[in-house]
Amino acid sequence: MRIFPCAKINLGLNIVSQRPDGYHNLETVFYPVLIKDDLYISYGKDKGCTLEVKGEDIDCDPEKNLVVKAYNLLNNDFDLPPLHFTLTKKIPMQAGMGGGSSDGAYAIRLINEYCYLDLSTEQMEHYAAQLGADCVFFIKSTPAYAEGIGDKLTDIHLDLSDYKLVVIKPTISISTREAFAHITPQQPQKNCRDIVLNQPIETWRQDLKNDFEDSIFPQYPKLAEIKQKLYDFGAIYAAMSGSGSTIFGFFKEYPSPYSLKDYGDVYYLFKT
Repeated sequence: MRIFPCAKINLGLNIVSQRPDGYHNLETVFYPVLIKDDLYISYGKDKGCTLEVKGEDIDCDPEKNLVVKAYNLLNNDFDLPPLHFTLTKKIPMQAGMGGGSSDGAYAIRLINEYCYLDLSTEQMEHYAAQLGADCVFFIKSTPAYAEGIGDKLTDIHLDLSDYKLVVIKPTISISTREAFAHITPQQPQKNCRDIVLNQPIETWRQDLKNDFEDSIFPQYPKLAEIKQKLYDFGAIYAAMSGSGSTIFGFFKEYPSPYSLKDYGDVYYLFKT
């Protein structure tokens, strides 16, 4: 049995305050996009959980992978059989697209179905929250407004399928720790949810901000260049996703595939 964990982009991201536990409260709109990993489950030969990763190399001990952590988390409560996972990575890593979080959340979904656990969506979200803040979003993978550390979700109706989406992942990789190191929390002038839901997309360029761009772009000018290049080729709205380094843009018509090929891996998504 297999499942296909999807990526996400952030439509606006405001870091509004620092918490006593050292984390930060944020406001953002999560939007799923059709760049997907491939996660396959089968019964294992050894005890516990085994994981084989294909595609991109992951510089991570298997026991720290969120797929394995998802198994261990559920195994504490359900005495799961030995399971083997094969994960084929296609979502860019250290890109602000939630690839690892998605893999962990979808592992919960896959185990739930494969092992007949009969968990509700709410129960799966409870387990996902223990894996990581934005893992909760990927249990349903539908547009949502996120608060807190990204774990407090409100479903929203948002359909951007009339627009063409271009995603660029340059060779630059940015860790979450690095991204937060230079952030100064502040209240936004406008809430990103209100902008996305109530304003035309043509106005987002002026009003919809990702606070990480202010701290990341001076360190990595190439990212600012890519964002500007998307606008030069006709993007209606362009931004960095999450803590980077992915830059995305919405278009009415796709730019030439040759115009952006020198900036990194380019994804032309025909459906959002």
